[in-house]
Amino acid sequence: MSRILVTPRSVTAHGHVSLDRLEACGHEIVLGPKGRQPSEEELHELLPGCAGYLAGVERITAGVLSAAAPTLRAISRNGTGTDGIDLSTARTLGIEVLTASGANARGVAELTIGLLFALARGIVSGNASVKRGGWDRSPGFEVAGRTLGVLGHGNVGRQVSALALGLGMRVMVHDPVLPPALAGSQSSASGPERAVTFATFEETLSQADVLTLHCPPPTGGRPLLNSTTLAAMRRGSCIINTARFDLIDGAAVLDALESGQIAGLALDVFSQEPPARSALLDHPKVICTPHIGGFTTESIDRAMDVAVGNLITALGPPA
Repeated sequence: MSRILVTPRSVTAHGHVSLDRLEACGHEIVLGPKGRQPSEEELHELLPGCAGYLAGVERITAGVLSAAAPTLRAISRNGTGTDGIDLSTARTLGIEVLTASGANARGVAELTIGLLFALARGIVSGNASVKRGGWDRSPGFEVAGRTLGVLGHGNVGRQVSALALGLGMRVMVHDPVLPPALAGSQSSASGPERAVTFATFEETLSQADVLTLHCPPPTGGRPLLNSTTLAAMRRGSCIINTARFDLIDGAAVLDALESGQIAGLALDVFSQEPPARSALLDHPKVICTPHIGGFTTESIDRAMDVAVGNLITALGPPA
């Protein structure tokens, strides 16, 4: 019987029917700590002896991989990101890394639109005001006719673009994977996406009323939004980050919020989860959600089905 470690927080807290497929194939399920990410020390205790690892968003270091290498054959994430995994060490040790590409895209895209409205209409601050007995009101803005800048046009970015076009927004897209010659052109796709305008990074920054991030961090670990790129944005614009916290320089964004260069920030991702209190998170112009982009019933089901299927294919029948 092959052992499989399972650590996604939603699954260790509530279970998931897809795990029955692993047990039906003869695998033994080992659950991580209930409802939270395992620490590196806990992974050192839990992972050795496992052939498979159904992983959440926790960091998987070279040390953890080396300790598990004698038996570990495959890591399957119930999401798309792999930046928390030491991929170089995994390749060296012959450990396959698999992802559930696109499985949670709709959930993340819909949260992005929800955060767009929250920023536009002051929903979070208005709710807090009324609940404390106040009646603080400030004018918002309507999203129709505004420009949404979308950085990254993969599974999530494309769905965000389609939803925004349905709201009457102008959508500008920059994705470094797309050919530079596309800049300034419109998509030839059928349906609502045909109105997407491809642009350079600089054009997207300078014209977006709201900028939403759906891409991995740049190589070298440099934040995509730093003091220089923030200064190039339209004054009074807003930022939504449901991708990776490392895409932004937190100190530079805080300065931009204080100066009014940036009017609002919405975050669903953090460098540490749960995050420590900070001046950025406590800022009145910042909305924070606890990494719930892919935390919908439908997204969890899709992601778990794909992640489990990936492991079954990779591991085959138990030894």
